[in-house]
Amino acid sequence: MNEKKFKTNSEKVSSISKRPFKGHVYNVTTETGNLFVEDILVHNSGGLGTPAHLRVEPGMIHKSSGGVLFLDEIATLSPKAQQELLTAMQEKKYSITGQSELSSGAMTRTDPVPCDFVLVASGNYADLAKVHPALRSRIRGYGYEIYMNVDMPDNEENRKKLVQFVAQEVKKDGKIPAFSLSAVDEIIFEARRRADRKNRLTLKLRDLGGLIRASGDIAKEKGHSVVMPEDVVQAKFSAKTLEQQMVDKSLELKKEYDVYLTKGAVVGRVNGLAVSSDGSAGMILPIEAEMAPAASRSEGRIIATGKLGEIAKEAVQNVSALIKKVSGKDVSRHDLHIQFLQTYEGVEGDSASVSVATAVISAAEGIPIKQSLAMTGSLSVRGEVLPIGGVSSKIHAAIRAGFKEVIIPKSNMADIVLTKEELKKIKVLPVLSLNEVLENAFVDGNKTTKLLSSLKKLLLFLPKTSTKTVAKKSVS
Repeated sequence: MNEKKFKTNSEKVSSISKRPFKGHVYNVTTETGNLFVEDILVHNSGGLGTPAHLRVEPGMIHKSSGGVLFLDEIATLSPKAQQELLTAMQEKKYSITGQSELSSGAMTRTDPVPCDFVLVASGNYADLAKVHPALRSRIRGYGYEIYMNVDMPDNEENRKKLVQFVAQEVKKDGKIPAFSLSAVDEIIFEARRRADRKNRLTLKLRDLGGLIRASGDIAKEKGHSVVMPEDVVQAKFSAKTLEQQMVDKSLELKKEYDVYLTKGAVVGRVNGLAVSSDGSAGMILPIEAEMAPAASRSEGRIIATGKLGEIAKEAVQNVSALIKKVSGKDVSRHDLHIQFLQTYEGVEGDSASVSVATAVISAAEGIPIKQSLAMTGSLSVRGEVLPIGGVSSKIHAAIRAGFKEVIIPKSNMADIVLTKEELKKIKVLPVLSLNEVLENAFVDGNKTTKLLSSLKKLLLFLPKTSTKTVAKKSVS
């Protein structure tokens, strides 16, 4: 074999390799990617000189044939790619193609190649609508759909698993020191807080792993031989998510310009509480309400501003039904204005229902609301205060903002996961009904007494409970 012989085939030799084993086989790759194997010209072998769109390289569906193919975030696949995946699953074979990024069609295609695999796919529930209907039907028809838990029971067995997880993260990192028992307890406490449910531990281990590594880095900078609890606490503040950092800046800005108040009493103004979309950070949601003569002769309107989502709009409508029952005024002849102050990020959910109702009743009756108090809770059309999510994050935001009291649904009491030091800074008022909300929020006076008396007659379905109660027991 020599270079001169190959030139007769109109090919220029770019490389020659000699395999050092008995019965030498000489392979010669040309610039166009064609390969000579023992004097046989093999077209489109995928040599170094072959353009990417001309190479024949098996994909993951071919490499996983006879085994398992795992696809994470399946909803991010384009519809075309999902259709091709479906075809491969149905036919159990698929051609290998080469295609230029500037080409609308394949420029190289082989005969169908086996791709018989078991598909395991994952994705977020919110993105389920992006999965091709035919592909999902195939999954349901020949497999299973499983909703993975985001938390697990808070018991001794699972706490031991978290201890093991901490040890694994330390070993995986290889640079951070080991954790003391008290530091591990702090990690478990954080797992309980992030679960946002009573007697549960979070399974969002990637986020928890970030906290472990940040704690280790801080301990290493301080020269600690082991990670201490104070290192974990410091890591919570130094390794905040972007959502938490933005909420902190928003709180600082709103407080500086008196967007929300922490002292005095104002008619028609409430300090509501909300939580970021990922549930990691609570925020203050100031709400103002005003009643004005109806602009239309037919009937009054409810005008709500502040980038409200669909659920939030429906919550405002539901509150209006309750207002008509509670207020002695003919609200049909008034326009009801509700403003969510400076909610540039938007409002979604119904956890502001209690706040909206309190602001509207205050405006209608002319009764001032305590500004040292913040509140959250969903409200039924019959005046029941229903549970909400993110209660710990919301209370934490109220503490940072400087409020003295916070109203929450009584059913959320067991969900509170705050330190004893944090709970000392604020009074938690658990409530069952709108009666209790107004009794704690309104300034004492004849108007308040008269209104509460009439409310008790209207909302007789609710059990009698002591009002102005203060939380004395919380999970910590």
